[in-house]
Amino acid sequence: MTKYVGAIDQGTTSSRFIVFDKSGNIVTVAQKEHRQIYPKPGWVEHDPLEILHNTNEVIGAALARADLSASDLVAVGITNQRETTLLWDKATGQPLHNALVWQDTRVDGYVGEFARNGGQDRFRATTGLPLASYFSGLKLRWLLENVEGARAKAEAGEALFGTIDSWLAWNLTGGVKGGAHITDVTNASRTQLMSLATCDWDEAMLREYGIPRACLPRILPSSRIYGEIQTPALRGAKLAGILGDQQAALVGQACFAPGEAKNTYGTGCFMLLNTGSEPVQSKAGLLTTLAYQFDGEAPRYALEGAIAITGALVQWLRDNLKLFDVAPQIEPLARSVEDNGDVYIVPAFSGLYAPYWRENARGVIAGLTRFATRAHFARAALEATAYQTRDVVEAMETDSGIKLSSLKTDGGMVANELLMQFQADILDVPVIRPKVTETTALGAAYAAGLALEYWRNTEDLRANWQIDKEWTPALPAEKRIRYYKSWKKAVQRSFDWVE
Repeated sequence: MTKYVGAIDQGTTSSRFIVFDKSGNIVTVAQKEHRQIYPKPGWVEHDPLEILHNTNEVIGAALARADLSASDLVAVGITNQRETTLLWDKATGQPLHNALVWQDTRVDGYVGEFARNGGQDRFRATTGLPLASYFSGLKLRWLLENVEGARAKAEAGEALFGTIDSWLAWNLTGGVKGGAHITDVTNASRTQLMSLATCDWDEAMLREYGIPRACLPRILPSSRIYGEIQTPALRGAKLAGILGDQQAALVGQACFAPGEAKNTYGTGCFMLLNTGSEPVQSKAGLLTTLAYQFDGEAPRYALEGAIAITGALVQWLRDNLKLFDVAPQIEPLARSVEDNGDVYIVPAFSGLYAPYWRENARGVIAGLTRFATRAHFARAALEATAYQTRDVVEAMETDSGIKLSSLKTDGGMVANELLMQFQADILDVPVIRPKVTETTALGAAYAAGLALEYWRNTEDLRANWQIDKEWTPALPAEKRIRYYKSWKKAVQRSFDWVE
């Protein structure tokens, strides 16, 4: 009887369940979007119960489409939007507040407060992360200080903190009836509460941020058997893999050797470079993060360049400016002009992330003349993703001393061939798209399958990886230099907008 591995891929805009075979091919998939809630400018929330409901729905739908049941699955893995923060009641399973999404900037005041006493990098040596509104620790602090009764419950262990992986794992493994309150090293490393050296909660960080240890999940490796799933559609299946989405894509792209890198193009854009078994502290504005840890092995580390807004800029042009009806229409629109008409869009909607880390930046559109059309806007939006990626690549090369020879890509935006060509042009290196572009879900499946020896080792996973298409640079050097210089000028214009 053929067996498969399932992956829950809980992202910023939707939840999916994908089943993979031993070759890493997709057997069945179902997907459902959830609401984006914007209570105030800069605030972004999700309803955790809606996410849980949608997750259960897509699991059932995907299995039904392929006439599969839980007994056909060797294991199930979870990959999730990282940093998105929630607190729920242990006795009732009810969230105490909507989840605060990774893009949410309501903790900017805390960031300024902590930075005044020691600077933006005061916690980097311990956590690998700069002070920023991005990470979970300060979001949890906000919930504890602003939700009535939350701190008392958290201190008593009656309220549980988690990123989305913890919320799903707890509910899948029993919820109020003894669900496992866990997270993995990759998600824990994004809270700014975990020590990179020990892969455990850091007591000094907990004191600094005022976080009670009683509400925190147990930190475990990314690949191991965590327990048996209790929910109806997956009852009896083993939950055996957890990876934050970008680390999952690194695993899905089989980047297991130091120096191997991937870039995921989704709501935001995230580039990870495997640095091996030692963390590399960034001096160029990158994050030091856990790459993955397989059961019984030492943790592996990565440098990460995190860009907040890439695919979300396409959504903004579609939903807010109504420039087109569906996202794929941006490519033919952008192709209808030969260049960007000197229009540059810097999508600093929630500040700028790597390598700038400017909380007070805001989005700008620069270079406007009467010549500019919606087609130039479309092209500028796609190019903004490629320019931001080059910013990150240059920082990575500075930190690691490794010159990028090619870039492995994945995520929803890699279907856009104009973007992929311009990415190769502006980086001046080949850009490679794999046959299976759903590498985030695939990475979670790999982690789960390794725990049950469905795949024996990382060489089995490497053997699955195949090229779908490669783009080589075709832009004259003079244009590459001129375009990038104009981009850097536009970025400068976005700084210090918020007083």
